[in-house]
Amino acid sequence: MALPSSSARTASSTIYPVSLSSLHPRRNSHRACFTPSKPNHNSTHKYIKPPKIPKRSLFFLPASFLLLQTPSSFAIDDTSTPSTSTIDTKITDRIFMDFSVCPSYFRSDRTLGAELSSCPDSEPLGRVVFGLYGRLLPVTTANFKATCTSAAYRGTLVHKLLQGQFFAAGRQGSRRDKGEVQPPSGLVRNSETVDPKAFELRHERPGTLSLCLGQNDDDDDIKLNPDYHNVEFLITTGPGPCPELDGQNIVFGTVLEGMDVITSIAAIPTYKPAERIRFFNDFAQLIGDERAQTARALWNRPLKTVYISDCGELKVTKQSLSPPSLP
Repeated sequence: MALPSSSARTASSTIYPVSLSSLHPRRNSHRACFTPSKPNHNSTHKYIKPPKIPKRSLFFLPASFLLLQTPSSFAIDDTSTPSTSTIDTKITDRIFMDFSVCPSYFRSDRTLGAELSSCPDSEPLGRVVFGLYGRLLPVTTANFKATCTSAAYRGTLVHKLLQGQFFAAGRQGSRRDKGEVQPPSGLVRNSETVDPKAFELRHERPGTLSLCLGQNDDDDDIKLNPDYHNVEFLITTGPGPCPELDGQNIVFGTVLEGMDVITSIAAIPTYKPAERIRFFNDFAQLIGDERAQTARALWNRPLKTVYISDCGELKVTKQSLSPPSLP
């Protein structure tokens, strides 16, 4: 009997990997394990539209998801944002304001208690004509119109100017010699200040007329008065939009004539406190010192005394006008 050779023994002892599933017969085992798929020419270069993600949902997504996504995959859903083309911005009223400068306001020989409207050496800057959106905001427009026609804005000081953004006027108070406003009687309580639809218009261009709410400078004791009516307003000066004002103030009109006057007011230098003064003011406000708010009211004030020398309504034949463009 011949013994197997060493090479034969080695070959017979070699272990080959065998799948256990191959030991059991399966149905349709005669078919190939891998069936070649037919190429789909229709979906080879088909663009898959990324899903739209609402704005508020981005805040709740995990960080790993945000890192793995490409910039093109974030398609923001703006369907909830109101379109300005559907807002009724018909101009129903025209209001004019004449702006002037009083050089003798800080002179020592100035008569104490004299109103700004009686400035002896007034230097006129020009007239600005506003168009009001009476159909969209009837209460805000009516109160502004009544304050102008009653000459309550006459002698009002432009008390705040943020260069490149806006200037504000109409701060309330009993000191007419300081350019403060006393609202006329008969104003309607403005319920539009709590209506979300009143804040749909944005401060997108220079010459936007807006009711001051977030930027209001009236004292707290005046605001706590049950008969309080907000009559402070602001006008954007440009050159660009002011998105920080959106959602905080009510846009109810636009400048129709006199943008050159707005530009000349915006070019006036303002008082800007030093860093040390800001530090002490912040500390005084932290400990509850009431003088901090009084001192802060002087910040961003024009170095020239700009005031409203005259105001009123312009009568037109056709009350409903089309605005030149939406602000």
